[in-house]
Amino acid sequence: MHLAAMLCLTFVTGIVDAVGYLGLDRVFTGNMTGNVVILGMGLIGADDLPVLGPSLALVGFLIGAAVAGRVLWHSPGVWNTRMTALFAVVSVVLAALGVLLLARGGEPDGLVALVVSTTLGAVMGLQAATARFLGVKDVTTVVVTSTITGLAADSLLGSGAGAGSVRRLTAVLCIFLGALAGAALLLIDLGIALIVAGVLALAPTLLGDRHHRLSRPDRGDQPASCLIASGV
Repeated sequence: MHLAAMLCLTFVTGIVDAVGYLGLDRVFTGNMTGNVVILGMGLIGADDLPVLGPSLALVGFLIGAAVAGRVLWHSPGVWNTRMTALFAVVSVVLAALGVLLLARGGEPDGLVALVVSTTLGAVMGLQAATARFLGVKDVTTVVVTSTITGLAADSLLGSGAGAGSVRRLTAVLCIFLGALAGAALLLIDLGIALIVAGVLALAPTLLGDRHHRLSRPDRGDQPASCLIASGV
């Protein structure tokens, strides 16, 4: 269940990164490696690459990850109420930004684009840090470089027998298809793409929360405040 949920969020990251790079002035909102590279090249004026956008998205990502780390401090490495809340925030913010852009109409101007890309960076940091606490092997939801490295290194051509290849290939395929879907949705509207991303992010959130509650029937009737207080 955890693997399926993380793969779905990886697909969502593909959509959000497509929105950031194609619709918000070449800013990666999930893949911070891309932002660091763009920032390095942009600082010397290469190809008129942006500097402010990637910088703010990077700062937003760090803040989002730090918030998740604080909220999940001392939490068990299994799905819990706090994880449900954090993933729900990601879903709601994505959808809200989509509605905002849809209502506003047209391409976002410089200031609006910066606010949106920075906020997207923050929620992707929140998502990545929460996924990290869950600890699904080879699926970080925001980057697949390490996944591809493991896929090649442990393949028959490398040092292993291809253990975990299906999981790793699926993760790479999910972010690829997410980017493909995001680019296609941008042909309709930037806001629509983020609304779709928000709705899709809600599915694994509800799935994980339901599984958590069903696996702990003795706690299912307790209010969320009690669950959080007990560290669940």
